[in-house]
Amino acid sequence: MSYINKPGKTSAWRKMVMRQQVSDVLAYGRITTTVTKAKETQRHVDRRITLAKHDTLVNRRRALEILLNTQKYSAKELMRKLFSDIATEYATRNGGYTRVLKLDRRPGDNTQLAILALVK
Repeated sequence: MSYINKPGKTSAWRKMVMRQQVSDVLAYGRITTTVTKAKETQRHVDRRITLAKHDTLVNRRRALEILLNTQKYSAKELMRKLFSDIATEYATRNGGYTRVLKLDRRPGDNTQLAILALVK
């Protein structure tokens, strides 16, 4: 995560942003964020989907420790969705569950935006 280490941003802030973005991608299927955050979040989402392909109690607990409540699902409902719907959809796929599509730059600070989406 060295490329999102910025002055004034603590490790707790970075961890919370990653947890929220992982939860949002799994709940809604896609999010719009900056390119650097999208690339970092992509790693975590792919790891959680790989965990979900092997449905064990340990993997469920490891997935639940990073998931947060969203407006659409609670953390436990999101875990159930991950293990039942998303994992079965990607059961035969060997990685590459998400993609980062670059967008235009944000007008306020000229930051490159991207869409992080699950591959269908």
